[in-house]
Amino acid sequence: MSTLTDAELAAHLVDVAGKLLLQLRACGLMSLKALGKAGDNTANQYLIHAIAEQRPDDGLLSEESKDTGERLSKSRVWIIDPVDGTREYGEARTDWAVHVALAIDGVATIGAVALPGLDLVLRSDRPSGLPAAATPPRMVVSRTRPAKEALAVAEAIRAELVPMGSAGAKAMAIVRGEAEIYLHTGGQYEWDSCAPVAVASAYGLHVSRVDGSPLVYNQADTYMPDLLICRPEWAERVLGLVNA
Repeated sequence: MSTLTDAELAAHLVDVAGKLLLQLRACGLMSLKALGKAGDNTANQYLIHAIAEQRPDDGLLSEESKDTGERLSKSRVWIIDPVDGTREYGEARTDWAVHVALAIDGVATIGAVALPGLDLVLRSDRPSGLPAAATPPRMVVSRTRPAKEALAVAEAIRAELVPMGSAGAKAMAIVRGEAEIYLHTGGQYEWDSCAPVAVASAYGLHVSRVDGSPLVYNQADTYMPDLLICRPEWAERVLGLVNA
């Protein structure tokens, strides 16, 4: 087993996977669709084999691997998204990510999110202070299908909408001070949010379901209907509006 801590391992894995993905895309030999599939597979194979080697007793849940259910009996489960934002990756945008998280007893405890297009890794063991908030607030929303609930809340608080790609990129925009609120009601899966939630929590951001309840991971049903990641000062207002 590795001498790296869990957080160091997560950060190392997303960094290496991100660099592999950039190298693959730089070859320029595939169509957009083929590149997306190759990227998903390449990053997934690296991540699942590295975790199996370094943490053989832990469970694993990956978007790109068949879920056997064996993880449900484990206290420690690695939850990964090899390429979060496959379309953005293929289009050579910067708003895609690689997620590696460790959920312990259902809690997103440790995580790292790589933004390879920005040569950046954000990690739960190295939080820094949040940048100054903007007024009026900025809200990240989907590039293609912003949720009606998010649009309604944005209108009520006069928030500026910031269209963005992957869930990880949106969540890290709050961490990085590029926006104040990420409200999502369109449905996701555990791998979409586990690592971003672990990082956001470490930075002192509010994280919850839109009814205010905790986000619980390593469930038999991996579908997660909604989430809110925002600066603490906006949590009560946003939760009140979305549940009005």
